[in-house]
Amino acid sequence: MTTFADLGLPRPIVSVLAQQGITSPFPIQEAAIPDALAGKDILGRGPTGSGKTFTFGLPMIARLAGSGASKPGRPRGLVLAPTRELAIQIQQRLDEPANAMGLRVLSVVGGVNINNHIRQLARPVDILVATPGRAQDLVNQKKLSLSDATLTALDEADQMADMGFLPQVKKLLALTPDNAQRLLFSATLDGDVNKLVSRFMHDPVTHSTAPVQASVDTMKHYVFFVGEREDRNKVVLRIAAREGKTIMFMRTKHGVDRQAKKLRRAGIPAMGLHGDKGQNTRSTTLQGFADGSVSVLVATDIAARGIDVHDVSLVVHVDPPAEHKAYLHRAGRTARAGEAGSVVTLVMNEQRDEVAKLIDKAGVDAETIDISTDSSPAHNRTLATITGAQSPTGVALPEPGQQQQSAAKPQSKQPRGKSRSTSARSGQRGRGASSSNKPSRNSNSRRRSR
Repeated sequence: MTTFADLGLPRPIVSVLAQQGITSPFPIQEAAIPDALAGKDILGRGPTGSGKTFTFGLPMIARLAGSGASKPGRPRGLVLAPTRELAIQIQQRLDEPANAMGLRVLSVVGGVNINNHIRQLARPVDILVATPGRAQDLVNQKKLSLSDATLTALDEADQMADMGFLPQVKKLLALTPDNAQRLLFSATLDGDVNKLVSRFMHDPVTHSTAPVQASVDTMKHYVFFVGEREDRNKVVLRIAAREGKTIMFMRTKHGVDRQAKKLRRAGIPAMGLHGDKGQNTRSTTLQGFADGSVSVLVATDIAARGIDVHDVSLVVHVDPPAEHKAYLHRAGRTARAGEAGSVVTLVMNEQRDEVAKLIDKAGVDAETIDISTDSSPAHNRTLATITGAQSPTGVALPEPGQQQQSAAKPQSKQPRGKSRSTSARSGQRGRGASSSNKPSRNSNSRRRSR
């Protein structure tokens, strides 16, 4: 059995991985890490969850640890990722092995006050993990220079192309040294990704662990014909009430918010995730999903690209995706790192032809089950067996943050009709005020604390 030490990684990194219970490399890691350590440009293709982060991250750490020191605002390693969540998770995965080698990793993403990033860059950073927009903002403000970035990595390069980030990515890579080592990883290596390859990479070695359309062996796919929208919505409620972690996908941000509210009104601890959510909300949502206090995550395609949460046993396409790549990326949120998981697509009558073409193009072998003719599709036994669907509690949950807000409000309310002067006489705003709500007899005792 091959070990990480056999791949040529330094002992401190191998020790950190062992402490995390990681002893055997995934196929993409075993194939690409030796070439990356040798300084070669790498084109890596593998399904989502196949271990790409360590494949480019560990060689970057090992090579930078033996090649000098970084200066403030001038990282020697650059990792570009399409979403905030993915960038933050890359940093979190690389933190410990980097620390073991005396290196510092920093993530800079949109949605966070840029002044925080400017302060953090005032100290030397060895590996900068960034979303393209925030990296460009820092460059424009002359707080970040990429002229020392001799190792650059692109994660989810196909998604960056799909999201229209290629012009920014090209602009940023042009600021790095011409002879920089390039490590480009993606679930697919087609279309606009080839433009990056031809312009910036030098004789890259290609490592592919799976065909573009393949899904992992531990993932099962199901297509349920559910009839009309009303029946689909009832099916969604019962699936969401299941035991375990579930991700439900919607096509739009509005659809995410609306679905999350519906689930919470039914007593299901669900939260939504999409691009309009603030970074604090996104972080709180993902933390709750990771620790299990949030059992259902309702998300858009783009927001979910960075989700790397273990024990997600079910992915549900409430809204079927628009194209096959999105199907595969959504599906990749389950059955990660060898775990088992199921992917369920809910199909209304008018969507049957569209979804049939989608499934075929994705190269997925899905079992099709028609429950649309049942008197109550939501109570179908096969649906319950496959998904764990059950009745929700029906006890409505407050909106996220509502409990904290209500706790912060004063318990007593000023009765209507009370004048401001009467309220002032009560002494409620003064120092040493009585606990009584009765007006003070001493009119000279009116005080206000600022």
